[in-house]
Amino acid sequence: MKLFVEGGGDNNSSLATECRKGFSKFITQAGICNRPKVIACGSRITAFKDYCTARNKGEPALLLVDSEAPIDALLEQGAPETWKPWAHLKKRQGDEWTKPDNAEDIDCHLMVQCMEYWILADRETLARFYGSGFKESTLPATLPLEKATKSAVGSGLKMATKDTSKGEYSKGKHSFELLAQIKPELVMGKSAWAKRFVDELKKRMDGE
Repeated sequence: MKLFVEGGGDNNSSLATECRKGFSKFITQAGICNRPKVIACGSRITAFKDYCTARNKGEPALLLVDSEAPIDALLEQGAPETWKPWAHLKKRQGDEWTKPDNAEDIDCHLMVQCMEYWILADRETLARFYGSGFKESTLPATLPLEKATKSAVGSGLKMATKDTSKGEYSKGKHSFELLAQIKPELVMGKSAWAKRFVDELKKRMDGE
């Protein structure tokens, strides 16, 4: 099984390595024994195209990208395995992707609205990672977390970390180091889409 993920930078081998490590560690800590092969694709369009190529070759594959925007509640009705991420990606301006003929909705997974939402789910790890000078009070308190605006998440993280010894949060090295350390159970408890992703991986990889 291949897991095509958005992230890792374009033509940046060291960042791609950090991305693979971060997601692999998160998956392992989620209790999944048989990990998929994580493919760090850089841009979201590259992740989509590489996923389509794998599926057209008959390879088992999953896609994990940011939703980039709130998801219409009509696409989240019923059991999580019946949610419609492909419809969201088709509708979203800038993507407008057409679901491959041989793909199902359960093959597609969204980080709502971006990976930083997962990181915010584990504030204890955030505070420990940044240490002295970290200001948790600037982070958005909206629950469920996925209802917070993307701008509030981004600005909150920057304000919370700007006076720490590690410096202001950066989307890249910091994000993947944090991804490797956050507790999946906290992320799953605060993000229904993250739970959908982990549950499907367990089912496919470990037969649960």
